[in-house]
Amino acid sequence: MGWYYWYMHEETAQSAIDTFISAFNASDDAYVTGLLSQALTSDVLFWGPLGRSEGIEAVERFVLDIRRHPAGAGTMERRSAVDMPDEWARYEWVFTTPDGGPRLTGTDVVHLRRSLIDQVIVFAGEIKPADSPAARPN
Repeated sequence: MGWYYWYMHEETAQSAIDTFISAFNASDDAYVTGLLSQALTSDVLFWGPLGRSEGIEAVERFVLDIRRHPAGAGTMERRSAVDMPDEWARYEWVFTTPDGGPRLTGTDVVHLRRSLIDQVIVFAGEIKPADSPAARPN
């Protein structure tokens, strides 16, 4: 039963994550709230580039801001498998603006409660290797 439970739990997480990501790529802003409601709890905690916020409305504002990128509406994609130890999951993503313009990559860590994401922690950018000058302590 252990491996089956883990597999089903990971599939549920992947479904919620993919639905969350699809909100960034919705054909119309009007669909964003519905997609987020299928993926997130109403009291979701969102730790993003601008700090901590709470609730689907806060995540919706973030998603809509990304959709209105100055370079044009881009595409958000999950670029890794979902790695899920217990109720926490992580995955890598990439955001690309139209015509292959500026790209932003990162890793999200999410927590799931009853098949929905109740916490999102966004890490934008690549992590520097341990031997890089930026990673060395002063």
